[in-house]
Amino acid sequence: MFRKILVANRGEIALRVLRTVREMGIRGVAVHSDADAGAPHVAAADEAVALGAPEPAASYLDAGKILEAARRVGADAIHPGYGFLSESPAFARAVREAGFVFIGPSPEAMALLGNKVVARRFLRARGVPIVPGTVEPQADPARLAAAAEGLGYPVMLKAAAGGGGKGMRVVERPADLAEAARRGSSEALSAFGDGSVYLEKVLVAPRHVEFQVLGDRQGNVVHLHERECSLQRRHQKLVEESPSPGLEPELRRRMGEVAVQIAREAHYDNAGTVEFLVDGDRFYFLEVNARLQVEHPVTEMVTGLDLVRCQIEVAAGAPLSFRQEDVRPAGHAIECRIYAEDPERGFMPSPGRILFAREPSGPGIRCDSGIATGSEVTPHYDPILAKVVAHGQNRGAAIARMTRALEETVVLGVATPIELLLDVLESEPFRAGRTHTRFLEEHFAGWKERPDEQVERMAILGHLLEERKGRLSPPPSSPGTRARSPWNDLGAWDIAGDGAWKRS
Repeated sequence: MFRKILVANRGEIALRVLRTVREMGIRGVAVHSDADAGAPHVAAADEAVALGAPEPAASYLDAGKILEAARRVGADAIHPGYGFLSESPAFARAVREAGFVFIGPSPEAMALLGNKVVARRFLRARGVPIVPGTVEPQADPARLAAAAEGLGYPVMLKAAAGGGGKGMRVVERPADLAEAARRGSSEALSAFGDGSVYLEKVLVAPRHVEFQVLGDRQGNVVHLHERECSLQRRHQKLVEESPSPGLEPELRRRMGEVAVQIAREAHYDNAGTVEFLVDGDRFYFLEVNARLQVEHPVTEMVTGLDLVRCQIEVAAGAPLSFRQEDVRPAGHAIECRIYAEDPERGFMPSPGRILFAREPSGPGIRCDSGIATGSEVTPHYDPILAKVVAHGQNRGAAIARMTRALEETVVLGVATPIELLLDVLESEPFRAGRTHTRFLEEHFAGWKERPDEQVERMAILGHLLEERKGRLSPPPSSPGTRARSPWNDLGAWDIAGDGAWKRS
């Protein structure tokens, strides 16, 4: 087993990996840009190495700096997390050639499946149904236009080298294609170091369902069942759950078998995700994410497995310790992502300082977070702050626990979608399981936070500022339509002898 692992990432995923590394008795090393010098993942590591300027290209995307950091601290292996260099075959190969172990799939499997157009070409030749679209990266505007005309508008422009919504654009008409391609390619280049793009036909309101797969170097492959990720904004996932409320047993079985087939065909040897679009009783291969996913805690909650531990063990050469029939999901899990972004302004990022933060807890609740009161959300990186996961005996119990957990969650100083998420959880279509990729556009277009909630948040913020100055005023009464008042989020208050309100 490894003695020391360097985590080549930041934020909540770096913190998540470091926790398992510590549980396994392995020393964990963090890397950080100048902007992240005081970040929680740095404090949680046994050692930390500075990479330089905040811009990703000068820090987290600089493979040379990361390899030099690994040499300096004497690491045995490098875990890439997700995003940044996690799906770069060139980086995985460089890690191997430098004498370290890459905790992820082999560069060969990654090159085959991590690049979206290569994977589409490879799997179409093996009879796997794929979403209609191009199977070659396109850069020439004339060729893009011809391909789009052949598919029929609307079309989806996507980055070939990565996921997470980076570089994705829905193009409704020919006049918008060239500009969408320019912007999408630029965004993909910034996020993944590769500006290649391709086109897919837009399916109308499908479900987005993915299967977690896990392979080892001995050729064993299993799937860990599905996650539904249909609730999205800006083509990025916002709510995930397992099991999917929309899969019949036979369709679930067929999709699981195809996911394992894909991993076996590619000789896949670590954790990955096979993503599908489901249209009625038909499904289409969408892409493979050749890395750990943001939503992996959903699978961990229903299977009881630690996917990061599985990754590390497989990378160290151990075979999988279980077979397909041993994987028996229990209960239901839901994950809500908490971003620093404003749902009232098209989910635009909301950088700034976290003035006050509190994570939820209690039965069946998990919170993977990289935030803390006083931390800074910069415009340089993805604005995800935390992932709240709720597990219950069934879907209704999981929804109830998630509702309670979000009501406990407090983030002041930046905008977040917490109130929107609460409204989604309370909506009849969501509770009935009628989810699809256009769910938010169909049911929550033009969503606005209720005025009483805005007043409560501003009142808390003002009170916190007064508290810092040592001047406390009585908390105002709040009508509130929910059985939650954010004043409760500040803890207990008592009237003191001098007539001032003080924390008890």
